[in-house]
Amino acid sequence: MNQLQSSAALDIRGLVKRFDRPAVDGLDLSIRAGEFYTLLGPNGAGKTTSLRIVAGLLRPDAGSVSIFGIDALADPIAAKQVMAWLSEEPMIYDKLTPREYLEFVAGLWGVDAGLGERRARDLLGWLGLDAHAHERCEGFSKGMRQKVALAGALVHDPRLIILDEPLTGLDAGSARQVKQVLRDHVTAGSTIVMTTHILDVAERMADRIGIIAHGRLIAEGTLDELRDHAGSGGASLEDTFLELVSQTVDHAAP
Repeated sequence: MNQLQSSAALDIRGLVKRFDRPAVDGLDLSIRAGEFYTLLGPNGAGKTTSLRIVAGLLRPDAGSVSIFGIDALADPIAAKQVMAWLSEEPMIYDKLTPREYLEFVAGLWGVDAGLGERRARDLLGWLGLDAHAHERCEGFSKGMRQKVALAGALVHDPRLIILDEPLTGLDAGSARQVKQVLRDHVTAGSTIVMTTHILDVAERMADRIGIIAHGRLIAEGTLDELRDHAGSGGASLEDTFLELVSQTVDHAAP
C-alpha cells in the first residue's frame, strides 16, 4: 500500500454504478486525511452518485469504499459514525428550532447532552444563526436552512465531511461564514470533500482538485498541477477545467 492510500481519509477503488447507463465507471480516488478536496465535473459526470455511495445512500454495482480504514460497504454504521453528508437540498425538521434540531441530532449520534449543547451553541454562533436559534425552521429561507443543515452535519464532530454544492442558495455573507467554518474544521484536522460548480471557490479553498468526466477521474492535483496536465500555462481554473474535459471528449470520440 502506498503512502497516500495508508493515510487516506477516503479510498475508493474500482467503483461502478449503472442506471440506464454507467453513472460511475471504475472510479479510483484517494483523499488524504486533513485535506480540503474539491470534486469538479460537468453535469452528469458522476460526482453526486459517487458521494452518495460513500455516504451509504446508494449501493454500488462493484468496487470498494474505505473511510479511515473502515470498509464502508461491509460496515456502514461504523463508517457513518466518523463522517457527515450534506446534500444540495437541505433536509431538516421544520417544526423544530435550530437549537432543538442540533440537540436532537447530537442525541442520535450519542453525543453527551452537555457537549451537544455546547457544540450547538458554537455552531449557531459561527454560522450567524444566534438570533434565530429559537425560531421554528419552517419559516427559514433556503440559505438559512442550508446553514442549519450544515450545523447538523457537524454537531457530532465528524472526521470526514462530504458536501454536495453546500453554497447553493447562500448570499455572499452567508457563503463567507460557511467557508470560514469549513476552513476552520480542516485546520482542526477534519477532511472535507466538496462538489461545487463555483470554480473560484474551488480555486481558493481546495488543497487539491479532482475532475470527473464520464464517471471516471480524469485529472487531479493542485491548480498548477492541473495546468501542467492540461498544457494551459497560467490559465484560470475555469479554462483549465474546460480544456481537460474537452480533451476527454476528444479522446472518447470515434
